[in-house]
Amino acid sequence: MANRVQKIVDHVQVGLKAGHLMAQPTSSLSKVGTKSPDDVVICSALRTPICRAKKGGFKDTMPDDLLKAALEGVVKQSGIDPKEVNDVVVGNVQAGGAYAAPARMAQFRAGFPVESSLYCINRQCSSGLQAVANVANAISTGMIDVGIGAGVESMTQAGGPMDGPMPPVNANAIMQNKLARDCMTPMGVTAENVAAKFNVTREQQDAMGVASHTKALAAQKAGRFTNEIVPVPVIVEDDKGNETTVIISADDGPRATTMEGLSKLKTVFKKKDGTVTAGTASQVSDGAAAVLLARRSKAEELGLKIRGIYRGAKVMGCDPDIMGVGPAVAIPPALAQCGLTVNDVDVFEINEAFAAQAIYCVRELGVPEEKLNPNGGAIALGHPLGATGARMVATLLNELETDKKKYGVISMCIGTGMGMAAVIERES
Repeated sequence: MANRVQKIVDHVQVGLKAGHLMAQPTSSLSKVGTKSPDDVVICSALRTPICRAKKGGFKDTMPDDLLKAALEGVVKQSGIDPKEVNDVVVGNVQAGGAYAAPARMAQFRAGFPVESSLYCINRQCSSGLQAVANVANAISTGMIDVGIGAGVESMTQAGGPMDGPMPPVNANAIMQNKLARDCMTPMGVTAENVAAKFNVTREQQDAMGVASHTKALAAQKAGRFTNEIVPVPVIVEDDKGNETTVIISADDGPRATTMEGLSKLKTVFKKKDGTVTAGTASQVSDGAAAVLLARRSKAEELGLKIRGIYRGAKVMGCDPDIMGVGPAVAIPPALAQCGLTVNDVDVFEINEAFAAQAIYCVRELGVPEEKLNPNGGAIALGHPLGATGARMVATLLNELETDKKKYGVISMCIGTGMGMAAVIERES
């Protein structure tokens, strides 16, 4: 274990000097600061509000309704005719069959013609971002000109973060292979492993929890989420069976939080000498998001407003039992392919699956606190698994536009031991 952990640390440190990553662009998608007719551009990125599973605003809302709202939102915001959208890719984690059939139904309900295709993917917590990347790659190779990368998760309807029986496996063989066996490590335990191995304290984790809620509440009060959220109508039934339609337009996860309050919470995953609590883990949530991408030349032909440029993404593997280090191993090569350094990046949206792993990654990469999740992260906003990656694109792009910043990075850890990172440039 110790040797493998050291290899992870060494991997992160290669090319990193005092926060600088020295590299030259290596990807056809990575010519930052320039414009080309073949650029993969972002014309719209929206998300539904993120609501607490089982007790929040979407507890009685079906996931296809959430996905429909997100798809309709990017069509309306961009002004595109749905018939121009060649393909839709939807990330989902918990639903059977990756939610393929209901997602297609949601696409039709959102007004897309039969000629527009769709498929679903599951790369766990990065599914929404992988959907965006798949669309970008299809555009880059000439397979399509316009597509939507989306994600949806109703953790209310799925039953819980990882509920349900494991698919059929060769259990005996798995137990004889340590890496395969470690894939079954509960996510919370992997966070405890990171905290223990890399000296992330309970106090540091509590501080990140407080910061996440504080920033999210401040962003809500200032209206900073308005331009990235598509309101969702939901039907509410009272005690007498009367139905009314309510518009959900705000996240319901952020709440006033203090160090004193978090310090009183009991640890969840490791009772003795544990550090991870419900206050320093991402919230179980419901939500959806969608990102409309196109080839620059096609976007200009259709008269679409170009908001950002997708510059590339990387997925890297790491040990399953410390899967939370994923962003630390994925961000350096993602930046390297774009010829950027850590210091060039204006905003880092790093998913707060757990404070323990996020703190480690930020520390190893040298990310300044003021550049990290400026409007709060998953501890406050929530983490609807399949939707989070696409949600983060909407949040990042909105942040870059609001404050007229240039470069942003999205990254998250992935269960079973991976990390994913993508680089976005604001159109100027």
